[in-house]
Amino acid sequence: MARSPRITRVRVTHFAYEIPDVEEELAAYWTYTPGSRLRVEDAVSVVETDAGVTGEAPGAIDPRSARYLVGRDALGRERIWQDLKAAYRGAGNAPPEAADVALWDLAGKLFDAPIYELIGGGWRMRIPAYASTYHGGASGGLATPQGYADYARFCKEEHGYPAFKIHAWGRPRDEVTTVLAVREAVGDGVDLMLDPGGAYGTFADVLRVGRACDEAGYFWYEDPFRGGGFSIFAHVKLKEFVKTPLLAGEHIRGLEAKGDLIHAGAADYVRSSTYEEGGITGVLKTAALVEAFGLDVELHGGGLAHRHVLAAIPNSNYYELGLLHPDIPDDKPRIYEDPRWLDLIDSVDENGCVEVPTGPGLGAPIDWSWVEAHATGVSVYD
Repeated sequence: MARSPRITRVRVTHFAYEIPDVEEELAAYWTYTPGSRLRVEDAVSVVETDAGVTGEAPGAIDPRSARYLVGRDALGRERIWQDLKAAYRGAGNAPPEAADVALWDLAGKLFDAPIYELIGGGWRMRIPAYASTYHGGASGGLATPQGYADYARFCKEEHGYPAFKIHAWGRPRDEVTTVLAVREAVGDGVDLMLDPGGAYGTFADVLRVGRACDEAGYFWYEDPFRGGGFSIFAHVKLKEFVKTPLLAGEHIRGLEAKGDLIHAGAADYVRSSTYEEGGITGVLKTAALVEAFGLDVELHGGGLAHRHVLAAIPNSNYYELGLLHPDIPDDKPRIYEDPRWLDLIDSVDENGCVEVPTGPGLGAPIDWSWVEAHATGVSVYD
């Protein structure tokens, strides 16, 4: 190759779809609500080059980033990442995600290699997944502690999930009951996690539920403090009273902030994701930082980019598959034809593991017929 390909155009196709019996609350929680219909708006982005190779990624590349990309070296991911990080300082402390993922996809197609090989090879090709629930509602299968217990048992027995994570209601005393009921339902052979989603209003409530996690032997306790868990002092104080490992950092974003979180001793597991920390490049930086402290990084949410990262790094335990609900069988946009890549409840093998695509780039082509059938508009930057 005489020179690196140059980016000539960025195209963003916006689409929308509806999910029956789901509504979104003020805190951005999705809940089961019979009779409701939730309209979800999303996008797919394509980066085109003068070499005829394109990179695709779920999500929208924003206009500011798209205009910047045109004319750039399509393989210059680090320069692009650093420039966008500086441009978006204070806005999440990381550059936008879709541009970086699209450039990794493009590089994989250019060199005819899956992204996990570009990162450094396949550490593992089957990744254990945890079933990650919707938040509890007023009706349906996740309306009571027993409902969560029954669903956890179902995920274990019918689909082989080795782990289960609870998003409940934000009612501490009910969640104590749920924490204990789920452990009783699945026994000791399943790793359990609790994510209150920042719902608890007092330190006493955070402590009360944390002690229930201790009693039930939970794998981690995640994001219990209202406001996103920004108080490092509160996490350190909580660790004086609760033994369950704390997972922190979903809202404390960016490499520097993660370093401060770890150095202060406020986290046992550290959250990261391509969505919130600058794509694959940002997650790899965080994973290396976390590894240097001897800790594990756990990725927030699913998606093919996360499968490739988890296939290539040594210090992570689970893939988050969700959100799941016993009364909501299908809520995912059908941007891929193969259901293995859609993160439905049965997108796992008999051992509760997800596969990693082996094709070039992200490894699973976009189903453009579905996207175009649901398109609401196209933005082009050249």
